[in-house]
Amino acid sequence: MGLKSFGTMNVDWENRVDMERLRTQRLERVSRMLEESDCGALLCFDMTNIRYITATHIGTWAQDKLNRFCLLPRGDQPIMWDFGSAARHHQLYNPWLGERSRAGISTLRGAMSPESGRAEDVARKIKIELSERGLLDSPVGIDAIELPVLFALQAEGIEVVDGQQIMQKARLIKTEDETTLLNTACAMVDAAYEELYKAMKPGMKENECVGLVNKVLYDLGSEFVEGVNAISGERCNPHPHVYTDRMLRPGDPAYFDILHSFMGYRTCYYRTFAIGSASQAQVDAYARCREMLDEAISLIKPGVTTGDVVSIWPKAEDFGFPNEEAAFALQFGHGVGLSIWEKPIFSRLVSLDHPEPIEEGMVFALETFWPAADGWSAARIEEQLVVTADGSEIITRFPAEKLMVAGHRYYTATGPLPTTRETQSNLNT
Repeated sequence: MGLKSFGTMNVDWENRVDMERLRTQRLERVSRMLEESDCGALLCFDMTNIRYITATHIGTWAQDKLNRFCLLPRGDQPIMWDFGSAARHHQLYNPWLGERSRAGISTLRGAMSPESGRAEDVARKIKIELSERGLLDSPVGIDAIELPVLFALQAEGIEVVDGQQIMQKARLIKTEDETTLLNTACAMVDAAYEELYKAMKPGMKENECVGLVNKVLYDLGSEFVEGVNAISGERCNPHPHVYTDRMLRPGDPAYFDILHSFMGYRTCYYRTFAIGSASQAQVDAYARCREMLDEAISLIKPGVTTGDVVSIWPKAEDFGFPNEEAAFALQFGHGVGLSIWEKPIFSRLVSLDHPEPIEEGMVFALETFWPAADGWSAARIEEQLVVTADGSEIITRFPAEKLMVAGHRYYTATGPLPTTRETQSNLNT
C-alpha cells in the first residue's frame, strides 16, 4: 500500500501535505500546458480552475457565480481579480500574489445592469494586461464565461477560444500532495458511512441520513459537503439522483453517494445497503453490480484505455434503457480532483469511439448500477482509485464486497432471517 493516511492537520514532526509544493507544482503544470498550446493566456472564471492556478479560495458560496477571475499570461505569473475585500486579504496573507491580487467584479450572473458597464470593465482589465506583455495578437483560452463578458472581450479585439481542455489536461495527473488530500477526503467519508450504517433503521428519513452525513463530515473538517444522494426503496430504480423525505422501511434497498471537499479535493463514493433484511433479488443485483465493478478495476493500469474498460460493461439495452445517453452515468467513470467530474471519462456513450489512455498518477472513480429482478430494487457501488505504475490502489475503504444489512436483524419463528453473507454462501454452494 503506497498511499499514506494522515490526520487533517499539518504538523512539524511528520511530513504530510506540503502546501507550498502543492501550489507551485499546480502552477508549473498549468503553465507548461499553456506553453504547449496556441494561447497567449488563460482567463478563468471557474472557481476550481482559479484555485488550481492561484491557490485562493473564498468559500463555496461563490462557486457558481462567475464573478471572480484570474489571468495566467504565457511566461508570467497569474493575476487575480477578487470579490471586494478578499483581494486585500490575499495581499496580506497570500504572498505569492502580492500586488497581483486586485479588486474586480463581473456582472454577478447578470444581476448588475448592462448599463453599469461591468462586462466592459472586465474586458478592459484583461486587455491592459495582455497589451503590457505583447499578447494582444494571441488567442485567450477561457474556461467558462458570461455572454456579456464574452462580447465585451471581442469588442476589445481579443480572440477568445476554448480553454477548458488546457485546464483539464493540466489537472489530469495528480501530484503527490493532491493524491494525499484525495485519500484524506475519502477517509472522512469512510467515517461517515460507519455512522450512517449504525444509525439506519425503519422510520429514519432519507433527509435525516443526509443530515447525519453532513454533521460527521463537517465535524471532521470538511470544507464543503457538495451533495449526498440518499435513495431508498422503490426510488432506487430508476435512479433519481436526489434525496427526499421518504422513510426507510424493512426490506428496503438504500444507496448513497457522498460528495464532499477537503482542502478543495472531492469525493464521489457510492455504497448500497439493505434495511433489516435483504431479498434474494437484492443480493443477486448487488453481486452483479460488484462483479462489473471488480472486472473494470482489474483492468486498470497505465496503457489501458477508457474504451478497453467500458467495453466489458453491458450495453444500455441490457438493463432496460433504449440507448447509452438514456443510461448515462449508471455504468460510469470520471476523474476526481478539485471537481467531481474531471478527465478521464469512462462511458459507452463516448469512450468506445474516443478512448483516452490511462496514465500513472490519475485519480478517478468507477461506478456501476444494476436493477434487481423484482422491478424496483437496485444496487449502486463506486470506488475511487489511484493509478499506480502497474495497477491501481483503491482509496474508498468502507466495506462493499457483499451487500451489508443495516438496522436490527429480523427473526422468524424458526430463527433469524439469513444475513446477506449467509444467503450468498448458500448461493455459492
